[in-house]
Amino acid sequence: MIHQDDQLLAEMARRNWIILIVLVLLSLFWQSIPVTMGVLAGGVLVIINYRWLGRSLFKLLGDPQQAAEKGFKRNYLFRLVFIASSIYLLLVRGEVHPLALVVGLSVVVINLIITTAKRLY
Repeated sequence: MIHQDDQLLAEMARRNWIILIVLVLLSLFWQSIPVTMGVLAGGVLVIINYRWLGRSLFKLLGDPQQAAEKGFKRNYLFRLVFIASSIYLLLVRGEVHPLALVVGLSVVVINLIITTAKRLY
């Protein structure tokens, strides 16, 4: 079971990048740099966040001590501030299209839906 879970996580990590590439290629049809950059920036940001969360959870589950729990909470808050400030900077200074950024940020959600559908059927 553990080997299948490791394989599933590796497959999902690979599929995140494939979905992002597909969405970026689709965004090229709008012929707008803010749209393409929004999709790309949102996708990269959410993939970084997903990997960061995964590493934090592995650390917490590997050492379920009080200090590890506090470290996880601190890391969670730091990650939340990082993501929120990155989104703010992308929208205000990066001149990316807001809806394109939302599409990019949905890469992991799309991947989870695909993975669930594959495992159910």
